[in-house]
Amino acid sequence: MDGERRKEELAKKRQKLAELRRAREERKQVFSQTNQASAVTDPSVKTDLVIFLLSGRPGTPSNAEDSDGSDKGRAEKGRNFSISMHSQYTPSPSTSVPPSPQIPTLSARYIPDFSSFDAVILDIAPKEIVLYSKEVQTSENSFGPPPRSEEEIRTEILKEYEEKERLERLAQEEERARLEAKKKENQRVKRMVYFIFAFIITDEERKKILNSTEFSEFVDHTTKIVERALNENYDFMKDYSVSKDVESDEKTGARVKYMCSFFDDRWSKNRSVTDVNWSKKNPELVVASYNKNPIAMNEPDGVVLVWSLRLLERPEFIFHSQSDVLTVAFSDFHPKYVIGGTYSGQIVLWDMRAKSLPVVRTPLSANGHTHPVYSMQMVGTQNAHNLITASTDGLVCSWELDKLLEPQEHLELVHSGHNKTDEVSVTALGFPDNETAAFWAGTEEGVVYQANRYGGARGKAGINQYDSYRGHWGPITGLHFHPLFGPVDFSDLFLTSSVDWTVKLWRAKSVSKPSTSTQVIAPLHSFEGSDDYVYDVKWSPCHPALFGSVDGTGKFSVWNLNVDTEEPIVSTQVGQGKALNKIQWDKDGRKTAIGSSDGRVHIYDIGELCIPRENEWALLQKSISELIHTTESHSGRYALAK
Repeated sequence: MDGERRKEELAKKRQKLAELRRAREERKQVFSQTNQASAVTDPSVKTDLVIFLLSGRPGTPSNAEDSDGSDKGRAEKGRNFSISMHSQYTPSPSTSVPPSPQIPTLSARYIPDFSSFDAVILDIAPKEIVLYSKEVQTSENSFGPPPRSEEEIRTEILKEYEEKERLERLAQEEERARLEAKKKENQRVKRMVYFIFAFIITDEERKKILNSTEFSEFVDHTTKIVERALNENYDFMKDYSVSKDVESDEKTGARVKYMCSFFDDRWSKNRSVTDVNWSKKNPELVVASYNKNPIAMNEPDGVVLVWSLRLLERPEFIFHSQSDVLTVAFSDFHPKYVIGGTYSGQIVLWDMRAKSLPVVRTPLSANGHTHPVYSMQMVGTQNAHNLITASTDGLVCSWELDKLLEPQEHLELVHSGHNKTDEVSVTALGFPDNETAAFWAGTEEGVVYQANRYGGARGKAGINQYDSYRGHWGPITGLHFHPLFGPVDFSDLFLTSSVDWTVKLWRAKSVSKPSTSTQVIAPLHSFEGSDDYVYDVKWSPCHPALFGSVDGTGKFSVWNLNVDTEEPIVSTQVGQGKALNKIQWDKDGRKTAIGSSDGRVHIYDIGELCIPRENEWALLQKSISELIHTTESHSGRYALAK
């Protein structure tokens, strides 16, 4: 309001100044017209002009006294003559006709020099007098509503968050209802086809056809094709002449998106998912392994199901095993092979072109594993590759898929520093990219050891007795090295998860410089955002700073080291809150498969979170350098304290 009042005062002053200038111009015009009129009508001016002209002629002196021609004498006589002429020619009030004048002697007259100037009128505003009343002086905003308190703001934020969660739950329920309705529709179509087919042929012919193997295979194959077509997310009735702008209610990439869940009433019920893996050849296929069903005693203990994103109601393939399958994976170099490690120690191989039973399995003998196999990894290239497996008795074996009757080589991991036993119980295994000899093993005691498959310049074959990575206080459940891609090599970084509720980031020591004395390596950072056991952790295959973890509360967390190292950027509750056992990214890093303890496999779309910016590698390099500096500082202070 003060600013508006000031603007009004300035406008009034400008208007007043304009009026003063206009009045001054009018006075100047009147003054100039008056001067012109007076110059024309005044007879004295004419007389003075004649006198000046006559006096200026040469050779006309007034008398003998000024014959010297001095200007002073002429000027003086001119003044006297002007006075006398003025007195002679001025008519008296008593006479009406002036007397005839005598011709006088003319002389020069002094003419004063007049000059004109413009008057400048200044309008100075009077001093503003501010008067205050005895009332309380308050601002205009003081009569508005009071500002909200911190508690009110917090309550409003919580309400918005609860509303978003409610909308997400509604969306998930709608998706489940849609899938259930589609499943019922498929079953109804099947019953109709069967009903029509039953009236065409006789009962004997119908039983013969239904019991034939060819008919069963035909129905299984054709119904899968029909179900894939029905599950295709394409609108066959789309009208291209109508354009609709579809606006998403969420920001692109702000959250992970639930896609679907896989569950089979017969093979998944009362079982837990022990491992999941994506196919690199067919990106729509995901394989999951399951443990035994304690209720169904006649069913096989171990089950492996291959699911398809285009076939949601039932699995594409069903494989059986005599023992619980603890780990499973598609072969990197044989897309049709599915490999599994079992609780009995056997390594089994299934072929998707064959039946449900394994085509090859390792024997139960002292040459191979006799303890549970929780981890395995394929290393090498297309022409020279091996399957590396590790069991809880510390035995590491190398296999060729064509020769699973006995291992190509085996290595026993022992550590002389153990108090009770020399065996190292391996629960997780990891090889850096482009590395086939050196590997790192996580154990039940919470320690990570580095080991070599072969002896040589790097040291002896077996476990490195000098280096130990200590930081966990419980068994290690997952270990994963950073994938090798992008302009900067981070393949020496690896993550571990443990039942101590933490995920830890490590930097592997170079194997080209073996230690000669005992050395304990501390983690670079500890991620403590979980409230229960952390069962698995995996790096993203396309974003250098992104990784995901799952825990026992059913929470799926996505971390970004370039954004925050204390809290995940996204954390969502999966399913019904059951414990999540395993997580695996697909080849492109856009989707994750999560295995749950209730037998379900959940698929989530990561969205734009997985797309890295150009400076992500530089930011991660800076973040890792800061973490290394912090770790070294803490280690130095700890050494000084000791």
